[in-house]
Amino acid sequence: MKKPSKTEAEKEIKEFFENIKNKSANDVKKIKKIAMSYNLPLKNLRKKFCKKCYSPNLKFKSIKKKIKTTECENCGTLMRWKIKN
Repeated sequence: MKKPSKTEAEKEIKEFFENIKNKSANDVKKIKKIAMSYNLPLKNLRKKFCKKCYSPNLKFKSIKKKIKTTECENCGTLMRWKIKN
């Protein structure tokens, strides 16, 4: 089996995150592993899944002092992200 090129991997990652709500945690793990193997940064895409259980089911909590808080519906982990102006 031939290993895909870096640009093909980038396309695969981009297509995956366009429809992430229908994906499972194992699918997210596989895509993250592909990104790490090619040294591709996920940047803002990493905010679309839980950092603990990799579930794409996130629920918006609040915005306070320029910090957005989301909660994983699967495991209950809170994730906080700074909001830029």
